[in-house]
Amino acid sequence: MSALSDQLVSIATLVYLLAMISHAVEYALGNSRARAVVAPARELVGAAVGAVSTGAVDGPAVDGGAAAGRGSAGSAATGSAATGSVAAGDTSAAGRTSAAGVGSTAAPSRAERTARRAELGGRVAVGLTAVAAALHLAALVTRGLAADRMPWGNMYEFVLTVSFIGVAAWLTVLVKWPFLRRLGLFLTLVMVLLVATAELVLYTPIVPLVPALNSYWFIVHVSTIVFASGLFLLGVVPAAAYLMRAGYENGKRSFPYTLAKRLPAAAGLERLTFVLHAFSFPIFTFAVIAGAIWAEAAWGRPWGWDPKETWAFISWVVYAGYLHARATPSVRRNVATWLAILGFLTVLMNLFGVNIFFEGLHSYGGL
Repeated sequence: MSALSDQLVSIATLVYLLAMISHAVEYALGNSRARAVVAPARELVGAAVGAVSTGAVDGPAVDGGAAAGRGSAGSAATGSAATGSVAAGDTSAAGRTSAAGVGSTAAPSRAERTARRAELGGRVAVGLTAVAAALHLAALVTRGLAADRMPWGNMYEFVLTVSFIGVAAWLTVLVKWPFLRRLGLFLTLVMVLLVATAELVLYTPIVPLVPALNSYWFIVHVSTIVFASGLFLLGVVPAAAYLMRAGYENGKRSFPYTLAKRLPAAAGLERLTFVLHAFSFPIFTFAVIAGAIWAEAAWGRPWGWDPKETWAFISWVVYAGYLHARATPSVRRNVATWLAILGFLTVLMNLFGVNIFFEGLHSYGGL
């Protein structure tokens, strides 16, 4: 079962990579999408006008009308014949125009074909992301079954779980707001980096839990901290995208602002950033409190400024500062968003840095 879990992680990483490539195809071809949407409407309107009024005004109809005028000055019969010729000419012009309109509608333009490829690439990318998430979940389930416990006992398992929560939350967001799909390029890039790092650098064979983790608080504390961290992981993606998009909308054309050319509007990205953090912050707060209660039961004190406790407190302060700044009208939105990004950097420090560079009561990451 453990070997199956490892294989599923490898396959999920490859599928995330394919999803990222598909998103990149959509992103690269997306500049033709807006033009393709407008072009057919203009052709259809032109065809309709040509059939109804353009043929009656332009070309043959005007010439026929002049002939009818000259004919009526000479004789009624000639005028009547001229009128007949006008009608014939009118019908002929309208027929030709209508046929031309039908022909142009039947043959999609190059922009239309490009837009369809971009749309297909986006849909394939979302499908591949869902498949990768399913494989990711299966890897976690099989790992837990092999270990006979929840798969959160070391850094390898923790990173896999946090990244799964992030991608599951992303797919949920995408169902509600499908126009955000192009953010998937950046989200799948993060997934590839995290899951590949877990597999290649952080991998730890299955071992029993250390005695300090054998408690029901293990599920209460770790599940909530994992869930909040996964949402913070997702939240940093629109936060970074917002800063790039806002700069692009303000006329900045240097790197990395040019990457945001085809992203959704900055206001929507900023709003999504706030919603994700406002939802996850109370969960993170509960996780920190639950950890303190567990520490009291396990070590006889609720707080001892252990490195992981200290960095959890730093993360809490930074995220609280972000939400406060976001609710303060005098603070610019890009300043508040930088605080959200700083908060995620402290989460990464707590996850990787503390386990690698510090020793403490939480030093059981397995690295």
